[in-house]
Amino acid sequence: MKILALDSSGLVASVAVIEDDNLIAEYTMNHKKTHSQTLMPMMDEIRNMTELDLATIDAIAIAAGPGSFTGLRIGSATAKGLGLALDKPIIPVPTVEALAFNLYGTDKLVCPLMDARRNQVYTGIYEFDKTEADDYTLLPLVEQCAVDIQEILDTLNSFEREVIFLGDGVAVFKERIAEVLRVPYTFAPASCNRQRAACVGTYGMQLYAKGVSETAAEHAPDYLRLSQAERERNEKQESAQ
Repeated sequence: MKILALDSSGLVASVAVIEDDNLIAEYTMNHKKTHSQTLMPMMDEIRNMTELDLATIDAIAIAAGPGSFTGLRIGSATAKGLGLALDKPIIPVPTVEALAFNLYGTDKLVCPLMDARRNQVYTGIYEFDKTEADDYTLLPLVEQCAVDIQEILDTLNSFEREVIFLGDGVAVFKERIAEVLRVPYTFAPASCNRQRAACVGTYGMQLYAKGVSETAAEHAPDYLRLSQAERERNEKQESAQ
């Protein structure tokens, strides 16, 4: 099975092609430019360098949210356009789960932290369960959500297990973690602490095998919460009542 994977859910833009158990190519950027400037040129570069005929891919895996509203819209539009043009299914991969997949096989809890502003994070708590086939299944102990940083740290304390943090929210809340957390913890290194399309594609392949897919027409991002403009509008309406 050949998967084209895209992730523009955060500051990182990433594109990958995976065929069965092989990562054919991956292009990841985390440097100032907007996703509208990077995503399509990155995909074209991979296509040219690997002589990829897009008609030969079986599905498109996309980091479907949560994350940056603008980034998710760009990724979603790209995936939908390709899916419609190529008549290929979309695999909507939860962003936080794909981020946790970076730490495949660890025996510790995994807690991705994506900065959602206003002292909130997009997060979840995960562990890997070893199967009889000697591979691992990602299990959510807390499903991806948008919560106050204090809430997820309190939940981690209640599990009383060592945890690994990763994601762009680590730098924002590192001091808060040190103040609040009572269990052992570490931070993932730079090599695996941000979104990667390779993880979106690999995890997406597992989801596809379980029947997770949708048509390009059906696909829409999962924002998890209202946009800032929607929140401000609601606040104005409430104050006017």
